[in-house]
Amino acid sequence: MGLEIRGSDIVVVGAGRSGLALARYLAAAGARVTLSDQRRAAALAGLEELAAAGVAFDLGGHSEARFAAADLIVISPGVPLNLPALAAAAGRGTPIIGEIELAFQQLSAPLVAVAGTNGKSTVTTLIGLIFSHWGKKTFVGGNLGTPLISAAAEKDWEWIVAEVSSFQLEAIRTFRPRCGLLLNITEDHLDRYPDMASYAAAKANLFMNMEKTDTAVLNADDPRVMALAQGIRARRVLFSAQGEMSVGIGFNGREIVWRGFGEERRFAVAELRLRGLHNVENVMASLIPALLAGCPPPMAWQAVCSFSGLEHRMALVRVLDGVSWYNDSKGTNVGSVIKSLAGLAPPVTLIAGGKDKGGDYAPLRPLVADKVRHLVLIGQAAERMAEAFQDVTCVHRATDLRHAVERAREVTPAGGSVLLSPACSSFDMFTSFEDRGRQFTELVLACEEKLDAATSGSTI
Repeated sequence: MGLEIRGSDIVVVGAGRSGLALARYLAAAGARVTLSDQRRAAALAGLEELAAAGVAFDLGGHSEARFAAADLIVISPGVPLNLPALAAAAGRGTPIIGEIELAFQQLSAPLVAVAGTNGKSTVTTLIGLIFSHWGKKTFVGGNLGTPLISAAAEKDWEWIVAEVSSFQLEAIRTFRPRCGLLLNITEDHLDRYPDMASYAAAKANLFMNMEKTDTAVLNADDPRVMALAQGIRARRVLFSAQGEMSVGIGFNGREIVWRGFGEERRFAVAELRLRGLHNVENVMASLIPALLAGCPPPMAWQAVCSFSGLEHRMALVRVLDGVSWYNDSKGTNVGSVIKSLAGLAPPVTLIAGGKDKGGDYAPLRPLVADKVRHLVLIGQAAERMAEAFQDVTCVHRATDLRHAVERAREVTPAGGSVLLSPACSSFDMFTSFEDRGRQFTELVLACEEKLDAATSGSTI
């Protein structure tokens, strides 16, 4: 579907980071733009700049009349398609697409798209790092950081690498990656989707338009991923952490082994700065697009070995009085917390909770029972999580994050760890997982070391 932007009446729904970028791009391209959001102007930033660019506003709700007059409606990630004004517009035949669909139609560079429940941001960052290290002008963004539409403002990209979420994939039509990665599918966002099948189906849209000349990178160890991959047309390239692959990339416990595409290469994982089996999976997935594109393997490996991890993802904040404090605020679902806990030795104090996503906490119970001596709960999900774990560990409730940090410090002995890994979204108490992670880091860094009673007295 080709879009005529200049002179068109376009409504952008959602005034978050992606919505603001959409409105800016469309106004600059000559569209008559209306930015619509349920929030009022006082709760939004960046409106003055848009007003100066000629953007109109529909705030404090969504006007069906505005939507009805539109030639096109573009929705930001997270805006549900069943919004009444959107449903009415769809009933009248108004085209409705998502931000990544509009962006894709404006881009000419080959696109690598990364989907999955966990690991998307790390893999997206690693792929971008490899291509940049190779000397390619590479855009890195999407659901991670910079909206994909921002790439359309510049025309000389050699590669586009984008993290894409299930929400974004709901509203695509022609979106077609040259290389699409599906890392894993575990329970998440069941506050939005009626069941796991619906959530997985949204992820599977990644492959909807891909052809046999494209490449699908798939986790051979994930049954849900492999089930979804049965009908896709793209060439399939697999990765596995359970052994070497005859074709693809695998792990033998010491080395990552790439073979089957005209060469065999071995990479020693001891050289990586990243730690944990989940990061071995992330590295394997990230190597595939670049190796298939012709990046010299030593150059690709040098790039991934230089990476020490993302902010808010198992980041060691400090060691305080013999206790290691970790910021894993990006651990917003059960599967992610499982991977994070698996890499820590007991005793662990886990700070968790936030806005409940409707998922099942039961898969966490064995690890909590084995490693977590104290569970400190915050936010809307606290009561439900307490019910899930009160019989396997000591549960504490905290009124806010500051209280949680104070309680964790009281109960965690030297040699233990405190892990902020909420298994929930942040939007009940914070503006984002980054905001939650920053506040946690500031609170931990502000703690003063305890004086050793045996040495703190004056000496004469």
